[in-house]
Amino acid sequence: MSRPYNFSAGPATLPEVVLEQVREEFLDWQGGGSSVLEVSHRGAAFQELAQAAERDLRTLLALPEDFAVLFLQGGARGQFAAVPMNLLGEAGTGAGTGTGSSADYLHSGYWAASAIKEARRYCEPHIIEACSQRGTLAGLVDLSDWQPSDDAAYVHYTANETIGGLQFVKAPHTGADPLTVPLVADMSSDFLTRSVDWSRLGAVYACAQKNLGPAGLTVVLVRRGLFGRARIETPSVLHYQLAAESASMQNTPPVFAWYFCAVMLRWMLEQGGLMALEQSSQRKSAKLYAALDQSDFYDNAVHPDSRSCTSVPFTLAATELEADFLSEATAAGLLNLNGHRSVGGLRACIYNGLPEKGVDALVDFMENFEQRRG
Repeated sequence: MSRPYNFSAGPATLPEVVLEQVREEFLDWQGGGSSVLEVSHRGAAFQELAQAAERDLRTLLALPEDFAVLFLQGGARGQFAAVPMNLLGEAGTGAGTGTGSSADYLHSGYWAASAIKEARRYCEPHIIEACSQRGTLAGLVDLSDWQPSDDAAYVHYTANETIGGLQFVKAPHTGADPLTVPLVADMSSDFLTRSVDWSRLGAVYACAQKNLGPAGLTVVLVRRGLFGRARIETPSVLHYQLAAESASMQNTPPVFAWYFCAVMLRWMLEQGGLMALEQSSQRKSAKLYAALDQSDFYDNAVHPDSRSCTSVPFTLAATELEADFLSEATAAGLLNLNGHRSVGGLRACIYNGLPEKGVDALVDFMENFEQRRG
């Protein structure tokens, strides 16, 4: 293999062909004699790139026209604050929105809890426990009959929990109009890996460093009908309507991350679009889960109906062998398989940039390690 296989949770592995294109263009972008790091974001060349990135993203997602596409900074954590600031209304009262003074947050794990913690700066959110223990397995609860709280201005959920390895197969069904009580999704770790039912959603955000390129850029997709609900103290750099009106350029954007994102989006289209990416994600995760399920040496503690297709945590029956597993995996060119620092164990993140042969190599290594050490 030409490069090791990188299973990092983010910044995540990137396609080799994309890295090669970026390298080739780095010193002289579009024949202008300058690096993309040196061109003005107001110049015609970068404006054309930004417009192409939006077009490609809309094409990949089949995104309805009433959604604005924003390219912002601050990562998902920035959006933990931006969502309540933009959707709660004046001083958290819902003034002028016709909705409520609070918000519903589905608690499914570490990242949902992080969003809840930030939301508490702006309101007292209602917490809906979305995760339950089914014997020895963790899983997401059935929310098909659940209804939002009477005073909820919006409903927030985390589509994929990278640490716990849980994923909502479908967006929660709230029964509410997306312009009245919008459903807001943090899709940072499964963005562009599967199709999306836009009829249920009011806003989506995703940091770039999982599937879109290097860290530094965050994509926000928000219905324009939700503009006008921002609190008066919302900073302009987090203000959705101002960002849309300025084409995400009210300040100097992260031009390199945006450029890289544009190259990645073009690569995704060349792979066959979202359907092909979703099929690839399903194949890769199915191979890894099959290897875990047929072995008593490895364990994944997530119920099959809630398993993530992009983040697969697992453990060894003999936990004392984890250090050896990681050391030998690294030597075999399988990098960053350590679990999150909060839970330990092992984890394989299999985002779009990781080729299927990388999962094949991991499965082969796991089988070999079990034969030798099990």
